[in-house]
Amino acid sequence: MITNHTEYQAIERRFTRLAAIHDALGVLGWDSQTMMPTGAADGRAAQMAALRVIVHELLTDSRLADELAAAEVEAGLTVWQRANLREMRHAWIHANAVPSELVEASSRAASACEMIWRTARPAGDFGALLPAFTEVLELQREIGAAKAAALGCTPYEALLDAYEPGVRIAMIDPLFNDLAEFLPEFLPRVLERQATLPAPRPLDGRFPVETQRILGERLMRAVGFDFNRGRLDVSLHPFCGGATNDVRLTTRYNETNFTVSVMAVLHETGHALYEQGRPAAWLTQPVGLARGMAMHESQSLIIEMQAARSRPFLEFLAPLVRQTFGYTGPAWQADNLWRHYTRVEPGFIRIEADEITYPAHVILRYRLERAMIAGDLAPADLPAAWNDEMQALLGITPPDDRRGCLQDIHWPSGGWGYFPTYTLGAAIAAQLFETARLADPGIMQGLSRGDFVPLVGWLRTHIHAKGSLLSTDDLLTVATGRPLDVSVYRRHLERRYWDGE
Repeated sequence: MITNHTEYQAIERRFTRLAAIHDALGVLGWDSQTMMPTGAADGRAAQMAALRVIVHELLTDSRLADELAAAEVEAGLTVWQRANLREMRHAWIHANAVPSELVEASSRAASACEMIWRTARPAGDFGALLPAFTEVLELQREIGAAKAAALGCTPYEALLDAYEPGVRIAMIDPLFNDLAEFLPEFLPRVLERQATLPAPRPLDGRFPVETQRILGERLMRAVGFDFNRGRLDVSLHPFCGGATNDVRLTTRYNETNFTVSVMAVLHETGHALYEQGRPAAWLTQPVGLARGMAMHESQSLIIEMQAARSRPFLEFLAPLVRQTFGYTGPAWQADNLWRHYTRVEPGFIRIEADEITYPAHVILRYRLERAMIAGDLAPADLPAAWNDEMQALLGITPPDDRRGCLQDIHWPSGGWGYFPTYTLGAAIAAQLFETARLADPGIMQGLSRGDFVPLVGWLRTHIHAKGSLLSTDDLLTVATGRPLDVSVYRRHLERRYWDGE
């Protein structure tokens, strides 16, 4: 990026340094969740806290404020440079609202809490997590309050803004309320219709982890993942992280059920494709980053939910599964896989939920984290409140906290305000996929051959290559011709789960 703008150049150099530190944090975070020995936890927490403080100091340096002010009035900047300055200013506002000691304390607390969560979750022991969880929450409340004052919004919205810039409760609530009205009426109808159809034949067998890994990597290659710039590993909670041109994604395996790991891999590959498709000329700058986590989640859900659970793709997947695991018979045909992957059944675990019940899992977490940030729900009361919300939304009550409030890594690791992006992403995914299919009929034909090139090509052009040039609303409007329309998401659910498409 050659420019004659002196102030702008200085800021670009600063953000190039920041990008390198963020990349280091990404790899350290991946390692801590996949390979790091537990005895290294304290040292790793100190390392990551130190790096986050350096990031904070670079963003709060008084010279940056002067450089930003000068660059923002420079003439002749390109559209990309102007957008880059906008994103820099957004990062500056977030950083300058929070003192460095609070950044360090929050980082250390989250690292410690996450390590406790790893043993508390399988044991179903929320009490063991509670002290560390409470500390993380209190620090997040402080951060939210500090940023709220700078952004002119509520503390919860300020935390959400770090993941999805500009989104506010007034934008989320109408969409969630719409779904909260539609889904409780739609779910019983789907379950009643489903009961009249043949149940899926069981996929009985043993599915060795190594064989599942081979299948997962083959699917990643089919989707378009570049293994020269990334890898697949195992973690307690599937995720996509790492660094620029070094995308690390993970899954988890169950030797009696391969179906979950397949979709987890495809989900995280959707995230990875977005990271590998960001604009090459702007990789070290804020404008080259993905456009918020709602759009990021849309990319994972386009691959996992819209494409990989479609009938055409399952026609490709079925013979591949038979070949990989060596099983034959009616249970291993595409129609039976489709019945498995479109089976609707209220369950306790969010990442294993079907498309219809999944939004209830998100709405539950959205309500609870808003209440905790506002001080209306004490951490000690979280398990009971979780169970009450689960009963109200899905008619089931978790038998233990492992399948209840302990199942997600987000809150222990400091990810407060993230959950709404999952359902926002699902709605965006439906709208993008509908537009892409209409624009290129070859997309569905490609999926039937395991060829994602037409779909990913469309996404590369309309989403990935745009980075953060546009706001989420503008990016979606340019790509689809309209802002987010929840009716498209409802139409997708009706076609798949009522019409059987």
